[in-house]
Amino acid sequence: MVSPMVQYCAQDGFVGDWHFAHLARMAMGGAGIVFMEATKVEHRGMGSVGDAGIWSDEHVAPLRRITAFLREQGALSGIQLNHSGRKAGVMRPWEGFGPLDRTVPVEGRAHWEVIGPSPISAHEGWPVPREMSLADIQAVIAAWGHAARRACAAGFDIVEIHGAHGYLIHQFLSPAANRRADAYGGSFERRIRFAVEVCESVRAHWPQDRPLFFRISAQDEAGWSLDDSVALARVLKRAGVDLIDCSSGGIGLRSPTADAAARRLGFQVPFAARIRRDCALMTAAVGLIVEPQQAETILREGSADAVAMARELLYNPNWPLHAARELGLDDPFGLIAARAGWWLERRAGAGIRRD
Repeated sequence: MVSPMVQYCAQDGFVGDWHFAHLARMAMGGAGIVFMEATKVEHRGMGSVGDAGIWSDEHVAPLRRITAFLREQGALSGIQLNHSGRKAGVMRPWEGFGPLDRTVPVEGRAHWEVIGPSPISAHEGWPVPREMSLADIQAVIAAWGHAARRACAAGFDIVEIHGAHGYLIHQFLSPAANRRADAYGGSFERRIRFAVEVCESVRAHWPQDRPLFFRISAQDEAGWSLDDSVALARVLKRAGVDLIDCSSGGIGLRSPTADAAARRLGFQVPFAARIRRDCALMTAAVGLIVEPQQAETILREGSADAVAMARELLYNPNWPLHAARELGLDDPFGLIAARAGWWLERRAGAGIRRD
């Protein structure tokens, strides 16, 4: 599974040729599921300039072009639906990842409003979000549902709700970001209410025979624990979620993936294994999965039902083909289109003389 990777190059939320090429090459390399990047359910949800959007019906047609091509390559298509909440209005990672200067227009456009569960900034010097009213909450929940309807119209096979990495749903879950005193804050049951109602809204607009995934920060640096995630996953299962995509962190970090801290290979796999075992719910493992045998072991040992990869596939979009050969698949070149596989198979069979 190709994990969602934000490209920061959409125009007013509209995807273009770069997105097509980025996702197409993953499918052409043999990936089974290819996920569209985190796609915003409303304009206020944009994190950075260039985020993809699905807040209007006009966004559907360019996305449909992508899903049709992925299907032709034999890959299922997924889309991750997201709202940045208090992490809205920041620079692209390679530009510093800090807050945009809100005293000047950004690329000729007005800045968008920053909202969140409580008026607590994500980091020092970042905008203080306006606390969402109950009307705001209901509007955003509805926006997720409408986004799911548009995802269906665009031809996606899978929808994933982004509830991790310090974005809006994670903000509601976290006592570090959610200090509300109403029905959406305080106890664990109240803090998870927003996530559950988003899932119910999406499930109501998403066909029952198509999978619904939920990405979770299985534990974070501000108090959310793996036990909390197990409890949440049990509730999400009843709300119609089919798979938990297990990541971690992000409520106190700018970006888990941009963090330069050294980590061991497969450091998040135990999260997927625990939720899968304790909740009888499918999971995906993600995070520093780089070797074919490593990925195969995760699946064969029952630690997860899917392996998600991102940066390793940026480095080698043909990684599935490489894995098929490494693991001894009978017809590895059959994973990709014959117009490429036929030639590569003969290249492999002919050998190369070095003298």
